[in-house]
Amino acid sequence: MDRSDPHLRPRGCVRSMTGHGVGSAPLRTGRIEVDIRAVNHRYLEVRARLAPELAEHSPLVEDIARRLLVRGRIDITIRTEGETFDEPILDATRARAAFEQLVALRDALSPRDPVPLGLLASVPELFVARGRPDTGVVRAAITKATELACEGVASMRLREGETLTQDFESRLARLLELVIAIEQRSPVVVAAMRKRLEERIEKLVAPSFPIDDRRLELEVVIFADRSDVTEECTRLKSHAEQFRLMLLDDDSVTGRRLDFLLQEMARESNTIGQKSADAELARTVVDLKTEIERLREQVQNIL
Repeated sequence: MDRSDPHLRPRGCVRSMTGHGVGSAPLRTGRIEVDIRAVNHRYLEVRARLAPELAEHSPLVEDIARRLLVRGRIDITIRTEGETFDEPILDATRARAAFEQLVALRDALSPRDPVPLGLLASVPELFVARGRPDTGVVRAAITKATELACEGVASMRLREGETLTQDFESRLARLLELVIAIEQRSPVVVAAMRKRLEERIEKLVAPSFPIDDRRLELEVVIFADRSDVTEECTRLKSHAEQFRLMLLDDDSVTGRRLDFLLQEMARESNTIGQKSADAELARTVVDLKTEIERLREQVQNIL
């Protein structure tokens, strides 16, 4: 990422939705200070809180954030420091006229009641700015400070993404170990089933009545076919490889695409679980589902 250009979005690796950035820009003898915090959200939600004297520029700030931060819940706080705007002064002529009208109203309605000066606080526009910086200058300062803060968010998202990538890789490796364990266990389960069938038949059939080897073989074949998880394991390994490749792809690494892959992986693991007729195999499937769920939880944290 070119740090000198805040318009560039970070690319080339996983980006977290969590980030924090600050930016500032000079305005007169003071400064515009921008603080941006980004957290997880399914879509892009921008909320900006500006100092009262800057409130009219809220749409500008939100547009910049939407253009640069892509996704997440974005909370923006903008304040001024130092002398950015002149202190407002009282419009004495307007205040005097307002007070005289209040006195006249008092005389007409209740001559004995006092007219407190505090009533003037409710009269709008009694205070006027002595001088405001040019609107274009203010917008330029806000734009610069906001873009710098967005760049800080993007940088932090990249750093957080590197940590997430390491976690993804370790969990994918563990997931593949479990798939291999399932593949290795399946033939053992079929052999154990064959042995149990033979023992059961020997107990039920009279010693003088021979075992029908063809019937036994047919039952074993049926069981083996029903419990075969070869296709599911193959697809799981394929999905895991696609997941790993997406982590390296500039254009395809998004939380939504990875989440779709994990949904498919969860579906395959459920099918394997339904075919499991062995306690050890069932425990391995539970571990497999746990790793997939942990991956899904982490995927919710990335763009």
